[in-house]
Amino acid sequence: MQIGWYPGHMNKARKDITHVLKKVHAVLEIVDARLPYSSENPLLQQLAADKPSLKVLNKSDLADPDITRVWLEYYRNNQISAMTACGKNPGDIRSRVIQHFSALQKNTKPPFRIMIVGIPNVGKSTLINVLSERKIAKTGNEPAVTKGQQQVMLNDNFALLDTPGMLWPKIDDQDSAYRLAVTGAIKNTAFEFADIGVYAISVLQSNYPVRLINRYGFTTLDIEPVDLLEELGKKRGCLSKGGVDFNKAGELLLNEIRTGKLGLLSFELPGDIKEVLNEAT
Repeated sequence: MQIGWYPGHMNKARKDITHVLKKVHAVLEIVDARLPYSSENPLLQQLAADKPSLKVLNKSDLADPDITRVWLEYYRNNQISAMTACGKNPGDIRSRVIQHFSALQKNTKPPFRIMIVGIPNVGKSTLINVLSERKIAKTGNEPAVTKGQQQVMLNDNFALLDTPGMLWPKIDDQDSAYRLAVTGAIKNTAFEFADIGVYAISVLQSNYPVRLINRYGFTTLDIEPVDLLEELGKKRGCLSKGGVDFNKAGELLLNEIRTGKLGLLSFELPGDIKEVLNEAT
């Protein structure tokens, strides 16, 4: 199936971000550590190309640490500033972010304004609360929680400008679209659980086979992904009058992936980056 999800308020967000960029000194981009490429916004690369930026790989507590290290090395090799974070256990992320931008701030009249951006459900609002050391932004595990702009003073020298999560208006890379659906960046109402469930189980079958065996007690993985999802449905009671309810089985699988019950997972490597993404129109 073709996935495309672009709520009306996001069209306004694109215009707002373009306007706010004229007023800020730097950009803090939040991506999902499990899929750093797919959770980027390619429009941001065009709109903010002349701004200093820092990429934060959030939800690192859910990502495969070996794959995360590969991504950090890739960013270093490409002169892209990046660090990891975990909203649930933030540690020193606030001091690290401020330290990163401090050198740039010295030659700027306060406050040094940083725009924080991220597509839906990458944990942007949670990090805003961590950075501000108080509950400022509404958080949730559904995409599109933030729907307006706000400015937060981090201290006397730094101001953080929040924006709504902005997904690009046309998802041309359907591999990325499926990965986004697996992790919850695209609303569940925009796809069929059965379809995304088959995709998700095929990725696990290839990259994390032991996790599937340990979690669901499969005796073999040497079958088609759709058959494997059917077997999962039988084992977990996802049944209907006609047999296995593939939508229920897919939903169960996605919920267990998103809540970390299959362990630390990552869904892409730098080698999955496409050379060209079609520009949204």
